[in-house]
Amino acid sequence: MSATLSVRSSAPAAACSGCGARSARVHGRYRRSLADLPVAGRGVKVVVTVRRFKCVNDACCQTTFSEQVPGLTSPFARRAPTLTKALVSIALALAGRAGSRLATRLGMPCGRDLLIKLIRAQPAPEVPKVTVLGVDDFAIWRRHSYNTILIDMETHRPIDVLPDREAQTLADWLAAHPGVEIVCRDRGGAYAEGVRAGAPQAMQVADGWHLWRNLAEAVEKTVGAHHGCIRAAFAIPPVAKEPVAGDLVTKEPPTVETAPFVPLDGTLDSLGRPWRLVTRTIERYEIVQHRLAEGKTLAAIRRELRLDHSTVRRFARARSLDELLVKATNRATILDEYKAYLHQRWTDGCHNIPQLHRELREQGFTGDIQCVRRYFRPFKKPHSPLPKQPPVPAPEPRPAPKPRRVVRWIMTNPAHLTETDATELKEIRAACPELDAAARHVRDFADMMRDLRGELLPSWMERVLAEDLPALHSLVNGLRRDHDAVTAALTTSWSSGQIEGHVTRVKLLKRMGFGRANLGLLRQRVLHSP
Repeated sequence: MSATLSVRSSAPAAACSGCGARSARVHGRYRRSLADLPVAGRGVKVVVTVRRFKCVNDACCQTTFSEQVPGLTSPFARRAPTLTKALVSIALALAGRAGSRLATRLGMPCGRDLLIKLIRAQPAPEVPKVTVLGVDDFAIWRRHSYNTILIDMETHRPIDVLPDREAQTLADWLAAHPGVEIVCRDRGGAYAEGVRAGAPQAMQVADGWHLWRNLAEAVEKTVGAHHGCIRAAFAIPPVAKEPVAGDLVTKEPPTVETAPFVPLDGTLDSLGRPWRLVTRTIERYEIVQHRLAEGKTLAAIRRELRLDHSTVRRFARARSLDELLVKATNRATILDEYKAYLHQRWTDGCHNIPQLHRELREQGFTGDIQCVRRYFRPFKKPHSPLPKQPPVPAPEPRPAPKPRRVVRWIMTNPAHLTETDATELKEIRAACPELDAAARHVRDFADMMRDLRGELLPSWMERVLAEDLPALHSLVNGLRRDHDAVTAALTTSWSSGQIEGHVTRVKLLKRMGFGRANLGLLRQRVLHSP
């Protein structure tokens, strides 16, 4: 349901729309309907009784004209100005389809094409006088079509959208709008050339975020080139691999004493040595309990030991070590029922693993030969003497960190690194002089950016060129080509941060257009959206 209001004008005269002369001669009357803002969720229709006046100016081209009620009617309009203003706000925020759905729900039904038409009908805002200009590009069609957005850095508002990102287009715009003193931009060469051509007096400021990203990319290439040093720093001494007994069998019986079998309690192998799983379980249990006694949390222990959270929690909740050892040793295998036979055959002098496997297959064993090989792996070969004491278990290898992890350590403030990460980074820097030099240069560059000490840039570049760091040399060459803008970025407080925020908003507006984000419509939404 909708509400209907009937109104009429009581003005004694009206101004002619052609010549502006006021007339009081009424020629006739008619009624026109206007849609207005809803009330309590109900649509409102305003029925206006309009008078037609006869123009008293004989030189006017219009014989009669219709009166207009100020603030309510306009020529040929079918909506009140308040309703049109509300629909424009919805259209700028949500575009066509989504805006049409919201307007209908609010009691202002309209189609998506009408909302698009209202956006296009908005007058282009006038470009104000700009002193500090921000320039950046955004993609209409990625890798094919790009536009340029211009931001007034002092008012934080977009002032124009250019149809491409060519240097000449930007130069022409700057020439048509003189007075720009500072231009904040990324490190693209086209914008630098356009600013030099269109506003040679303006100071160019490169974006600090892009400088830091360029440095990170150079460090990543350096770490990748020296990752062998990182692997060497984390490597462990090679441990001689014990040969498999069945691989060293001769047709003649052995002439030396074979390895005797000792009773197993689940934690020792046949030679009386603790299993590696048992040793690892004992070490981890002691470390976790010690860290808990120091007051550390499970999350901190997990990060330090690089274990899964459930594993650390299991070691922390264990009431005793025996509880963990029972779970670690009592693991049934398909070879359990044949172990007594294997022990007897090994004691009789049969050390041929394929032969033992064939005999087990005849007895119904379903496993493969590798299962038998792994079982006999702890035994010494028959022709070697038994050790006088169990060997010390080899330490577990430490995996070398990935290059990008090392890059993150180098690019992070040392005060924000964990104790484990700082220790490993210290080992890497001690093992590789090139990575140590790269880390020093990163810290120096970060200090320059934080303290705005751009005058230190030349000496920093000289120190970098004195090292054997090809990736950083390429970075320095790029900085020299854009030396003034980079120095300004490291000296002034201006940056392109708010420009990137507007680019993100433009991407949202473009996606909300559902394929109708051509330059004309998108430009209107960018410039008029709040």
